[in-house]
Amino acid sequence: MAATGKALLLSFAIGIAAPVAAQDVFVNRVRLDDKTRDALERAYGVRIPPARYWYDRVSGVWGVEGGPAQGQIHPGLQLGGPLRADASRGDTGVFVNGRQLHQMDVAALRRCTQVVPGRYWVAANGVGGYEGAAPSFNLAVLCGNAGGGSSTRCENYGNGQFNCSNQRTGIGMISEGGGRGAVFVDGKVIMTPN
Repeated sequence: MAATGKALLLSFAIGIAAPVAAQDVFVNRVRLDDKTRDALERAYGVRIPPARYWYDRVSGVWGVEGGPAQGQIHPGLQLGGPLRADASRGDTGVFVNGRQLHQMDVAALRRCTQVVPGRYWVAANGVGGYEGAAPSFNLAVLCGNAGGGSSTRCENYGNGQFNCSNQRTGIGMISEGGGRGAVFVDGKVIMTPN
């Protein structure tokens, strides 16, 4: 079973996800129709376990309702309803693209930069700023340079396959190409689009 499936089963076991019908997949509180679900499963090469998910159309980040980010897929997909501020049941005072971040999201960001409560926008490439303002930061650069000087090392294997890691932050990313990959913190998978 893929790491994402295991994480989702664990989420059910500890009560993070709200109950759903045996085969229903909800995105931003709207049931995903079978045709869309089938298309996503074909595109990403994985089965989508029944659950209630949230999805940020601006960044492509997603998670199980009531929890932190678990992965990133393509942004701009017309999935479900609008992203709700309480999608992650966050209480941090840090809002990104309208969603109040979960404490685990903020903890991950603190490995890269100081996190100040406020309202921000962040695009899929990590570029962001305050809501309604011009870009003022790049999370990809901040996370790559955390601790002063770049300690990020990447190996590019071509065809969308690469392996990057930063020893100072403990954050790494692997891509198998075709939208498959994972983000690691201290060797543990925290987000995967598959």
